[in-house]
Amino acid sequence: MSAHFENRDLVIPGDILYEGRIRTGDNTYRAQGKVCATRIGLVEYGRGIVSVIALEAGYNPLVGDLVIGKVVDIDLGFWVVDIDAPAAAILNVPDAIDAPFRPDLVMPDILDVGDTIVAKVVDLDRRRTPILSILGRDLGKVEEGFIIRITPSKIPRLIGKKGSMVNMILKETGCRIVIGQNGRILIHGRTRKQEEIVVNVVDKIEREAHTSGLTNRIQEYIKSLKEEPN
Repeated sequence: MSAHFENRDLVIPGDILYEGRIRTGDNTYRAQGKVCATRIGLVEYGRGIVSVIALEAGYNPLVGDLVIGKVVDIDLGFWVVDIDAPAAAILNVPDAIDAPFRPDLVMPDILDVGDTIVAKVVDLDRRRTPILSILGRDLGKVEEGFIIRITPSKIPRLIGKKGSMVNMILKETGCRIVIGQNGRILIHGRTRKQEEIVVNVVDKIEREAHTSGLTNRIQEYIKSLKEEPN
């Protein structure tokens, strides 16, 4: 049983990361007793598990994901929502208003083309089309704030272990932040400066996601931004 790389080494698809018994984590697979990488990224050896932190990866929806999307079309009984996935998502009327579709329902009065929503992926159909719901706390139409984007594979770094990174950012900036697993982030602060700090911080996290000691550096970076004159 042995690791073939050092922690945080760059690996490419097909690289053998480990030989022997170990759990496979994100962006890895097992073949003939060996664990290999499926994406370009940084290998990470944990307690009994090996993973790869992808440097560039698109969004692959999973049931349970929180996503931020934009309504791009309305059809009979459902809305079509862009969530930056390979296929557009579907939001059916019952998953939006908790009631069946009725022919007299004026759907644009509920959600119109161009509206932004915070939703949960509740199912994937046989074609892997994501099925959404906006029933639940903190879900629904976005009424305030603005959206920025980050590479979806960097989202775990933005959140941090047990939410350590995002909770620190919330505490230091006072902004409301909603993080979609699809790489879209909703930001709303009391002042423009608060919002600008979060935008700068997210950009720095995206650029330095592969480095260690990032949380402490981000905390110091926020303090320096707060000290700058308005």
